[in-house]
Amino acid sequence: MKKHPQIPPLYYPLWLLLKGLSLLPLSVLYLLADFLYVVVYYLVGYRQKVVLQNLHMAFPEKSKEERKRIAKDFYRQLADVAVEILKLRSMDRAEMERRIVFANQELLDNHVQQGRTVITMGSHSCNWEWVLSAGAVQFGFPAEGVYKPLNNAFFEAFMLATRTRLGARLIKMKDTLRDFAANRNVPRVVAMLSDQTPLRSEITFWATFLHQDTPFYTGAEKLANRFKYPVLYLDVRRTSRGHYTLTFETISDGTPIEPSPAEGQFPITEAFAHKLEATIRRSPADYLWTHKRWKHKRPESAS
Repeated sequence: MKKHPQIPPLYYPLWLLLKGLSLLPLSVLYLLADFLYVVVYYLVGYRQKVVLQNLHMAFPEKSKEERKRIAKDFYRQLADVAVEILKLRSMDRAEMERRIVFANQELLDNHVQQGRTVITMGSHSCNWEWVLSAGAVQFGFPAEGVYKPLNNAFFEAFMLATRTRLGARLIKMKDTLRDFAANRNVPRVVAMLSDQTPLRSEITFWATFLHQDTPFYTGAEKLANRFKYPVLYLDVRRTSRGHYTLTFETISDGTPIEPSPAEGQFPITEAFAHKLEATIRRSPADYLWTHKRWKHKRPESAS
């Protein structure tokens, strides 16, 4: 393995173990996923209360039994995603092309061929880790993604090597504006996962999302407006185990909105929230439910 000075030698065996496991065929890794599902759901009960509470809030119209079925399906999919992420450490380009299909890549290509940067707004739906690598393999132009580094030095180094090995480039969240300014004329796609919960101090926009007052990051919209970049929503659909179809949907063509939105209004981010809700309602078990998405309450002044 390539030595990373920030990783103690004690972690080298773990690195080699994970890399070795990734060499197994996905058919074998899915047997591991079946075992992980039993352990995580039945034995450990990992964040079950959080998952069931989230589903209760998001789908009050469904029965308790329906929500429990969604939860069980979610844990099955989560185990699959875990081994799929591991497989990314050794997956070759041909296998990635077989497993990820871009249904309408021409929508993205048309913008990039005009010399433009395109921002895609995605989410933690299905397998979000394969998406950027699939773009790096198939697009023929730079595929880059904004990310937040992990706190653990070992897993940060392992995931950075995993995420970039097929040609993708990563931009640290804190460096995003600087990178956009330095590369404003570079034809490329920059992927942003835009469904995460902002820190309370960073909340500037609330949307009604799955029946709840929900804060969203507005960074993608601010960058798009500042640099006049088009914005596409990335809809991910699981077609079978380990196979996904990705479809782009236009949110903004990069033309400035006239008149400009009033203060506190973010039409691009709001459109993203609506599209994401439709994706989740289509296949609830494919979304990531283990985080406390509604831990912040909208203040009366923001109503």
